[in-house]
Amino acid sequence: MTEMSLKDGLNAMEIASYLRRHPEFLKDFPDIALTLHVPREQGATTSLASYQLEVLRDKNRELARRLQELFANAQENERLAVRTHQLALGLMRQDTPAATLRAMAATLEEDFQGDLVRILTFAPVAGLDDADWWQSIPAGDPRLAPFKDAITDGEPICGRLHPDKHALLYAMRADEVQSTALLPIAGIGLVAVGSRDANRFFPGMGTLFLRMMGEALAVSLQRYPG
Repeated sequence: MTEMSLKDGLNAMEIASYLRRHPEFLKDFPDIALTLHVPREQGATTSLASYQLEVLRDKNRELARRLQELFANAQENERLAVRTHQLALGLMRQDTPAATLRAMAATLEEDFQGDLVRILTFAPVAGLDDADWWQSIPAGDPRLAPFKDAITDGEPICGRLHPDKHALLYAMRADEVQSTALLPIAGIGLVAVGSRDANRFFPGMGTLFLRMMGEALAVSLQRYPG
């Protein structure tokens, strides 16, 4: 930067520092504000007032964009809250473990837009032999080794899972799945929602509603003895 020297000994940096400390200076001397010109990126110059107006317009556009994002997120959260509540009610209306799991799978596929829904239980469930989305594997089975940490932590996992996990969950259709929301249910099993969209589920996304759905399923199944 070329430093402009002034007769009174001040330089450009000192003037800039003074103006930063006294933002009202140009308000007191409007004639100076009207004569100042600010260089633009394209190389032309514009008056200070026009430049400030342009900056304000840019800020307003950015604020409007952020408000729109917040509004869209609020709408999405409201939609998920309603559907999660409806899921909980639907699970409570069922009268058998099989019916409860069928209701869970149907809701995840229809209302939560899951391309491939899979439910794995540690204990057998009568009445699900015809369900291609369900399987039963004992908790200590070596095949569940890839899920050991997830089962222990009990926290939902979103993103691209390891091929070993995909293979066990989706079998012959594992190659179709690009991202997964995996929900461990303590003492019960695993629920997986697979998507063909690699960006549908991703690490760091909110998992509050997944936890709520898992808790609703766990409480619903706990009503049945054995």
